[in-house]
Amino acid sequence: MATSPATLDSVPSPHPAGHRRAIAAALLVTLLWSSSWVLIRVGLDDDQLPPVTFAALRYMAAALVLWAVVAARRVPVRTPGWSARELAGLAVLGVVFYTVTQGAQFVAIAHQPAATSSLVLSLTPLVVALVGAVLLGERPTRAQLVGGCVVAAGAAVYFAGSLGATRVGIVAVTIALCANVAGSVLGRHVNRGTGRPALVVTAISMSVGALLLGAVGLAAEDLPRLSARAIVIVVWLAVVNTALAFTLWNHALRRLTAVESAGINNLMLIQIAGLAWVFLDEPLGAAGALGVVLVSVGVYLTQRRRRG
Repeated sequence: MATSPATLDSVPSPHPAGHRRAIAAALLVTLLWSSSWVLIRVGLDDDQLPPVTFAALRYMAAALVLWAVVAARRVPVRTPGWSARELAGLAVLGVVFYTVTQGAQFVAIAHQPAATSSLVLSLTPLVVALVGAVLLGERPTRAQLVGGCVVAAGAAVYFAGSLGATRVGIVAVTIALCANVAGSVLGRHVNRGTGRPALVVTAISMSVGALLLGAVGLAAEDLPRLSARAIVIVVWLAVVNTALAFTLWNHALRRLTAVESAGINNLMLIQIAGLAWVFLDEPLGAAGALGVVLVSVGVYLTQRRRRG
């Protein structure tokens, strides 16, 4: 799974319609991100793309697309002027979320079944809830905490049995989980109340993270030979599943709390299972169906909000 760092730490909107639109946009983004797992698996297995370089190509291309959109729309980049603290915060955010999280996730997918990585990353809502309560003052409701526990239980039931885990894969996905949580919380802290355009915030942080990811790929892996299909996969992932999806996600997070966004993101567990069934011939069993139900209930509970 992948979570985008939150752009702003706003109090949830008092307008129900705006909150519903934010949820709808976030759900669309998770569907796009879920499809990425299938495309990444094809690129890794069939086109033999090295994982870190593959991730770097995706995010460098996406960053270029975002900057092109910024220029075309004449989105203000320097007004008002950026402080050194703001730029440093976005740089750290880019390293944490793009270099570490996405790089580790690609490595995990390359070394073990996607289901195993999804299981570990499904713990994100629980960890975000705990960290967010301490650092952001977003104290979760009892229903939200119960929902996080149900989500984790559903993930465990869904993937009960042999997961095909590997040592490299588990280490990589654990790093991805920690960085994922840090990116979710850090993004909200760094940009608290600044009102910067989400497009610019995403472009800056993604550029920093992607460039460092590319440097790591060049140092650790051989340059890939890109087939026509690999190029199409990289371009689709960059334009649709990254540039568009992350911008929509950042807009949605203006109205969603850390726990809400993590809960919606956990729907990817269900979506990935469905896409894997259709495209990767990995059908659901009885345990899988029960896990889907539990995760669905858990995600619903994480959307419960305080009244008054």
